[in-house]
Amino acid sequence: MKIVVTGATGGAGSWIVDHFASEGHEVLGLDLERPAGEHENASFLAVDLAEQGQAWEAILAHDPDAVVHAAGIPRMGETTGTETFLTNVETAYHVFEAAGRAGADVVWTSSESLYGTAFAAEPFLPDYLPIDEAHPQRPEDGYGTSKLVGEELAAKTVRKHGISVASIRPSWIQYPGEYHTADEREAFDPETADPAGHFWSYVDVRDVVSIVEAALEADVDGHEAYHAMAAENYLGRPTTETIEAAFGDLPEDCALEGEESAFSTAKARRDLGWEPAHSWRDAETAAVDGPAFLAD
Repeated sequence: MKIVVTGATGGAGSWIVDHFASEGHEVLGLDLERPAGEHENASFLAVDLAEQGQAWEAILAHDPDAVVHAAGIPRMGETTGTETFLTNVETAYHVFEAAGRAGADVVWTSSESLYGTAFAAEPFLPDYLPIDEAHPQRPEDGYGTSKLVGEELAAKTVRKHGISVASIRPSWIQYPGEYHTADEREAFDPETADPAGHFWSYVDVRDVVSIVEAALEADVDGHEAYHAMAAENYLGRPTTETIEAAFGDLPEDCALEGEESAFSTAKARRDLGWEPAHSWRDAETAAVDGPAFLAD
């Protein structure tokens, strides 16, 4: 396939470029700056995707079969909430519209933050556990709201252009050998723990790559959203006991067992044949080379 990957020098984006180029696909990577290194089967352009003309020219000239949109500001706290919202919405709008005009299907990185729990001013419990893709979405912050609007833009693009868009909702993305979960686990004390709106969930970047590939290979009809989380929390503690200790309560409807993730990935398993393959227990100390073109 001919694939455009946005956010090509970022965390998840660089791993996506590396994987598809290594598999022999013709990849065009777009980001604000070009990487210093090269990759066989991949070329790179410096593009500001918040500028419509740049985004459209770069994508349409490549005439892609698919677009993987991983660009944007990845969380609250990087810049102001306003800038986070505007950047993420503008880039999504321009990329989706260009993909639609090219007749290219889209897979993009949305977020579990659109449920609102992750960056809420006052932490709150979900309506039920485990959380599935149908759970109500109540973001209060610029990042979560940008992902909520992004999914509405995805649905708009499907209606207008007839392509498919898969919105992948990962939790906290971790990188083999560089997990940040160990420090949080070691510091966790159920007697004093603050509520965590991601409910101590995470996902290995390699599992993000694999669900993107599964979504591109699947026959996604219209716009669909899929969770991408590891099978268990990263604390090594029973999930319901941990949530109850930190929040002081549990939803009345709670069907979690053991260390099971607070987010269900059943839909991705059913529709895409995808399951997470990596756990913090092995990945925290795994020696895995990242995308070489970033290090050159």
